Amino acid sequence: MFSTIAVVLVFGILVFFHELGHFFTAKLTGMQVDEFAIGFGPKLISFTRGETRYSLRLIPLGGYNKIAGMDPDDNVSARGFCTKPTWAKLLVIVTGSLMNFVLPVLLLFIAFFAFGIPQFHDKPIIGSVDGQKAAYHAGINVGDRIIAINGKNVATWTEFTETLKTNGSKNVKLMVERSGKPLAIDVAPQFDSKAGKPIIGVSPKVDIEYPGLIKSAQLSVTTPIEVAGLILDGFYQMITGKMPADLAGPIGVIDMTNQVAKTGIAALLQFTAFLSINLGIINLLPLPALDGGHIIVILIEAVRRKPLSGSVLKKIQIVGFALLMTLFLYATIQDVARMNIFN
Repeated sequence: MFSTIAVVLVFGILVFFHELGHFFTAKLTGMQVDEFAIGFGPKLISFTRGETRYSLRLIPLGGYNKIAGMDPDDNVSARGFCTKPTWAKLLVIVTGSLMNFVLPVLLLFIAFFAFGIPQFHDKPIIGSVDGQKAAYHAGINVGDRIIAINGKNVATWTEFTETLKTNGSKNVKLMVERSGKPLAIDVAPQFDSKAGKPIIGVSPKVDIEYPGLIKSAQLSVTTPIEVAGLILDGFYQMITGKMPADLAGPIGVIDMTNQVAKTGIAALLQFTAFLSINLGIINLLPLPALDGGHIIVILIEAVRRKPLSGSVLKKIQIVGFALLMTLFLYATIQDVARMNIFN
């Protein structure tokens, strides 16, 4: 139940902040906003304040601002989008993605300050045991220090996992230290479809460091910058063919959100922050139907000093929709393959 609520909240927060950016700057620049909606499909809640209708809709996988005059052939408002100067149009479009970079700062600050930062010291000490996996059934306890695996001494958690990976699905004999005494334990690894490898169901001991107010604030700003750099580098690697195009669609994101939600609020806050950064970057890509595509259109119109016709804009939107649906289908196929639904 909590995982389902977490999925709805994560998507709702991401969409709300993104659309809030568009909404706020549209109002700030004097544009007429007919509707501010979170979600798609049938309305669950709807009310009107001033000229704007606010609605919460059934499907929480998106949202929109209905701003008058987005289509120049259908502009009946003196305060429509297309009547505004170029700087105002760009501000309204860019601010949506900008909010996707502001949100992570807030979420990460809460995560770091309130819940601390996990510190992994690479020690071969059991930090947690999955109650449904082989290690639990074999009698491995939290706090056990792994001394050797199949007679091979291990000094770090990395050595332990690498040796376990090499072993595959074969039974392993662990030598652990418990309360200062050595203890031999036989474990039968089980293949995990999500991990794609045999596992025994243990994780390392992790210490929590509480960085304090100032350092939490600093890290909440620098971390999104570092993450954005890694995401952009990943896109570059995929475009140049240096790494496979490993994309996650809505199914994959929902599954990941479910898994992260089970590990706690701190992890969910960080996951939502990283997802927001990803969404902000993707929305700025120069593809039709995305904010980046709108920016390109606005700049073209500024150069030619007149708007593109409604028919041309519709053709651009159709091309953009086709590209997005192609990516959506590709990502969904990868999601299904990763989840091994049909195995």
